[in-house]
Amino acid sequence: MNIYRGISRISRTTSCYYRCRWSCYSSPHQQLSHSSHFKSPMESSEKVLGCTVNYSLISRHFSSGVQPQYERSSSEDQVDPFSLVADELSVVANRLRAMVVAEVPKLASAAEYFFKMGVEGKRFRPTVILLMATALNVQISKPASEGVVDMFSTELRLRQQSIAEITEMIHVASLLHDDVLDDADTRRGIGSLNYVMGNKLAVLAGDFLLSRACITLASLKNTEVVSLIATAVEHLVTGETMQMSTSAEQRTSMDYYLQKTYYNSAEQRTSMDYYLQKTYYKTASLISNSCKSIALLTGQTAEVAMLAYEYGKNLGLAFQLIDDVLDFTGTSSSLGKGALSDIHHGIITAPILYAMEEFPELRTVVDRGLDDPANVNLALEYLGKSHGIQRTRELAVEKTSVWHSN
Repeated sequence: MNIYRGISRISRTTSCYYRCRWSCYSSPHQQLSHSSHFKSPMESSEKVLGCTVNYSLISRHFSSGVQPQYERSSSEDQVDPFSLVADELSVVANRLRAMVVAEVPKLASAAEYFFKMGVEGKRFRPTVILLMATALNVQISKPASEGVVDMFSTELRLRQQSIAEITEMIHVASLLHDDVLDDADTRRGIGSLNYVMGNKLAVLAGDFLLSRACITLASLKNTEVVSLIATAVEHLVTGETMQMSTSAEQRTSMDYYLQKTYYNSAEQRTSMDYYLQKTYYKTASLISNSCKSIALLTGQTAEVAMLAYEYGKNLGLAFQLIDDVLDFTGTSSSLGKGALSDIHHGIITAPILYAMEEFPELRTVVDRGLDDPANVNLALEYLGKSHGIQRTRELAVEKTSVWHSN
């Protein structure tokens, strides 16, 4: 399971053919857990996020009918995929720091809070977007020696970098607003902006970042891309509202997820559908619509653009599923924010949903309210006895594995 197999499938649907060699790497990680019931999902998350692709052009067109072959790369070829665009990420990061400068000093300090060196986060979204751009930019019409070109200086590449910058500004803006709603006190290993500077300034800083993202988006002069990104912003708001509504209901009757009189597999499917829809809105929509925007800017066909969208959607869902697992298995220091944050806010995620399928009595615990620490502890005991963590990891694998079989 990896970032690049899906991207390769998209790239080979364009006017060029690739021969791809894949390898997954797995760095040693200390097991993170707050309870002996849980095993660290780091191996699974590495398989979701940490793989390498190497491209080499071959002079074949689709008319040849020959399908590209996949080979596992030798150990010496294994590279951290994030390093493939590390230099370009630095360019994007520097440009972002310049873009969030404001005339009012206090607003400037707030807006740049999570763009400063050392607190920039994983930069997962711009990494995926730049890799997608690379996959779609290679031109078969050039000789092999010229096939790998310096795309940093091209107008197209600059426009694609703009999508990465827009996406990151929207993402950070959503984090600032989410921290206000959640009354969070930490983010990325430091005090959250609302905790350090107050809720009002945190909200204004988020609004400012959204406005800067809009200005950059308008400069692209592509109405379809504008529509896609605007839809993603709308989805962020919709997803957060769904989460707020769901958690309120869960503290009383769980009407959003379960019928009141009985519990069965059909109800579980209904609740999981709601959870995945909410997750798509809050996480996957921005990634999927940004990937599609890259395809449109590159001039790809509607088929390729939809493949890019579907790839971003499935990767975004997998990313959030692993994040939901880490909320239970990680530590505050490893997450950069409080562990068990979701359950303490009454938010029911996939691990708990799966645990409820195995132990229907867990529903009664949730109905009593997760604002009571005793109920939280009891819910965690049920989770520890269940396969909720494992099944969530398997669902993340399933979401990315669709690109292996199609």
